Amino acid sequence: MNTADKQRIEKLRAAALDPVIGYSEFYLYFFRRFAANEGCGTLEERYAEAYEYAFANGTPVIDDGELIVGKACTPLNGEQAAEWQQLRESCAEKVVPIFGQDSHMAIDYELLLNEGLEGIAARIDAKLAAETDENKVQFYRCSKAALGTIAAFADRYAALAKQQAAACADPVRKAELEQLAVICGNVPRRPAASFWEAVQSVHFLTLCVSIDPYRFFGCQQFQLGHPDRYLLKYYEKDIADGTLTRERAQLLLDCLAIQINNRVHHGLSSGYMVGGHLADGTPVANDLTSMGMQVVDDVRLVYPAVGLCVNKNTPDRFIQEACALLAKGYSHPAIFNDDVITEGLMSYGLPADEASEYIHSTCVEITPAASSNVWVASPYTNMIQLLLDCLAKKETFDSFDELYAAVLTELDAHILANFEKENGDRIKRTTGSIKPLLSCFVRDCIENGTDIEQGGARYNWIMPSFVGMANLVDALYAIKTLIFDKKELTFAELNAALAADYVGYEKLRLKILNGVPKYGNDVDEIDCYFDRIVTHIVEECRKYTPVLPNARLIPSVFCWVMHERFGSETGASPDGRCAGFPLGDGSGPCQGREANGPTASILSSTKWSHKELIGGVAVNMKFSKKAFTEESGQKMLGLVRTYLARGGFELQINVVDRDTLLRAQAEPENYRDLVVRIGGYSDYFVTLSPNMQAEVLLRTEHEL
Repeated sequence: MNTADKQRIEKLRAAALDPVIGYSEFYLYFFRRFAANEGCGTLEERYAEAYEYAFANGTPVIDDGELIVGKACTPLNGEQAAEWQQLRESCAEKVVPIFGQDSHMAIDYELLLNEGLEGIAARIDAKLAAETDENKVQFYRCSKAALGTIAAFADRYAALAKQQAAACADPVRKAELEQLAVICGNVPRRPAASFWEAVQSVHFLTLCVSIDPYRFFGCQQFQLGHPDRYLLKYYEKDIADGTLTRERAQLLLDCLAIQINNRVHHGLSSGYMVGGHLADGTPVANDLTSMGMQVVDDVRLVYPAVGLCVNKNTPDRFIQEACALLAKGYSHPAIFNDDVITEGLMSYGLPADEASEYIHSTCVEITPAASSNVWVASPYTNMIQLLLDCLAKKETFDSFDELYAAVLTELDAHILANFEKENGDRIKRTTGSIKPLLSCFVRDCIENGTDIEQGGARYNWIMPSFVGMANLVDALYAIKTLIFDKKELTFAELNAALAADYVGYEKLRLKILNGVPKYGNDVDEIDCYFDRIVTHIVEECRKYTPVLPNARLIPSVFCWVMHERFGSETGASPDGRCAGFPLGDGSGPCQGREANGPTASILSSTKWSHKELIGGVAVNMKFSKKAFTEESGQKMLGLVRTYLARGGFELQINVVDRDTLLRAQAEPENYRDLVVRIGGYSDYFVTLSPNMQAEVLLRTEHEL
């Protein structure tokens, strides 16, 4: 990257480190018109008019140096804020079903780039011409209106770029703005004709689907799919005809990545995947695969969350590039097992050609790209609390098998109750919520004339997640060992220690922590319980079918931030954990409990089948940056290949040293961009709670 490009990126990333992200201006205008039309026309007609009004009045913004444009960052003034608050109370919160999830997906970027908004509108016209069902007619009209609204909004960006160009004295920036005016006048309205146009179209449409008036709490985190697939033909064409260099393409990708940080609040997760394979089995391994990872080094922000999909045919070079980035201390790319995920998706009914087309929908949850309406982590279950509930209901158990059966009974009851709640919420969403723009880019909504909220998507899964699995396994094994096998402890003594949060029972806590084997150390006798519980969860989830078409209940074992939230409200547990401390941070061993090194940890973490857990598996590993050498990089490559060969789903690696983290705690203003991996996603270390920082520090720091 040349000096000018570096300066541009540094300026843009500095602003994106603490971005202003505000969608309230659009919400205000939408509900101002929506409320004014109460009682007039159908829901779709009211929505379409309010949607057009909101985007017609929303403020387009192009900041200096931007090459990819489009953001929502205009705050409300005092009078507007008061009006929006009144509208929320009188209108929005009464009509908008704000429960449940969305945006954990990637839209159909191939469709967008190949046909543009006008081409999709033409598809809708063809459907309308033959449609007699009034509900479908309303859906088509509203969706087409939304496409026109976004095309007009892009025209406003074209006009702003032209206006800024006319006033610009810098000839280089003037030329850029003039080109942006042409680009925004063409895309996303029409098919992309160049690499720059394709990247701009992708960002602009993603921004617009994120501005959802029915989800006004602003937690939209759409993923960008696989840019090394859908952008490749534009890249190769422009390189061949001399209108693009690799360096310029990298700059545009870096600008796209920075805009993700201007679109999604940190603490969530948004990015894209590279690598994997095409429907015919050809591995995806090209310039854009490498460049998509290089973005991490260039922008050094919390986003994009990059996933490298690795299969048995992926050249080692791309894994080495990923390892080299991780060795610098970045928390991305995460490594995903393309073979295992593909096999898992096919086991849930996807044909082979679609099973290669997936996305890590935020952290590690896998959803079919361009065709899904999946509620991930819906909801989370606190696994160690199940055991504590059993101990609270019964003072003693005659055998370990009796206790284990009681925990499974408690687990089954939670799975059923949670399924009924989530399924009920999905039914409610079908009656009061619509997403006409998003529906245009999700298979098979247009084909079937059905909004995504009414079940128009091809796949409508619900994915519950089970948090603190390692805590439960360690706790069960401690009880088995100390109470039933060695008879060194009674339930009365254990319950007293838990009630006291181990105060006065430190000797017992240390015996549990240091004298009883833990999951993550390649001890079959304890690792088998993780396998048994996972198998039970998978079998139990298969019993239930959500109400929408092509729906399944698919489990996961990752946590996002829920290991901290659950930990903060969970009392002391029989694994030696004190009250309030975070639970285990994923599917690997609990923090600080690996005693036998990284290989043993990986062996334990792959003794159970991952492929059925399409809802997500996250295994975190931390390595010492001080001890990292060139030889360590080769060892990391071997470790990754071993993990994947054994059927591991996903591996996320942090190479950071304790001293750096401690300095960041003491001098947060100097480490604002220090990113660490949490429980499937990444976040800025200095913005984490004290408990979460302590949890990251406690993770075992391996050497290679």
